[in-house]
Amino acid sequence: MNSIDFSNYNLNESDGVFTYKNKNTTLGFVRFNEKGEVEYIFVNPIFRKKGIATRLLKLVKEKTGKEIVLQEPISPLGSKLLNSLNKWK
Repeated sequence: MNSIDFSNYNLNESDGVFTYKNKNTTLGFVRFNEKGEVEYIFVNPIFRKKGIATRLLKLVKEKTGKEIVLQEPISPLGSKLLNSLNKWK
């Protein structure tokens, strides 16, 4: 996995959504609620495997102070992400 320098991108937060963007595109976003439940997470395919999803989920955990819970249904990619999350609990 190649990590990404997040200082080159804007992080926006509004109403339970964190979004990483540059001036041309959205890299990824996560929608969550106050219970720490992730309702939706997306990373632009061009930017996958660079730590963006993990970074977004850590922001949710910091913001809510709760353990991350991915809401059902979980896609195959979501299941893979959940397994990697269990490693940093």
